[in-house]
Amino acid sequence: MFPISFAAVWAIVLLAGGALLTPIGDWYRGLDKPRWQPPDWLFGPAWTIILGLAAWAFVLCWDTAAQRGETAFLLALYLVNGVVHFLWSPLFFKARRPDWALIEVPFLWLSVLSLCVFLREWSVLASWLIVPYLAWVSFAALLNWSIVRLNGPFTRHPSG
Repeated sequence: MFPISFAAVWAIVLLAGGALLTPIGDWYRGLDKPRWQPPDWLFGPAWTIILGLAAWAFVLCWDTAAQRGETAFLLALYLVNGVVHFLWSPLFFKARRPDWALIEVPFLWLSVLSLCVFLREWSVLASWLIVPYLAWVSFAALLNWSIVRLNGPFTRHPSG
């Protein structure tokens, strides 16, 4: 029961936190964005699917990791990923610093790559379930870079 509870809470916290920390207001609407950016409504469903798959991957790995005495490492992988995942939205949207968010992206990308690599030791399927997460973060990194390139340099903006 613990792996399902942990995975569900992990995914829900990241989804809810992302939603609460991602205001689509005038500042964001005023940014120049590349033509290939998906519509704003797509990001919520995409993250829901991606984090649901990642949560499922955790559940698939739990029993094997437990048999090998490696649950602490599995939990650490997900907790580190959760922290770096959670940091991106406040940097981009609340601090209004897409440039700072871009600096944070490699840490997020490496945490997702670590999931792909290390989960394979416990479940090949789990490792494959993380691939959409890695692809989406890679795409989001390109989008973040494009927004910085089109709008930079950024400075601290007043609230609004």
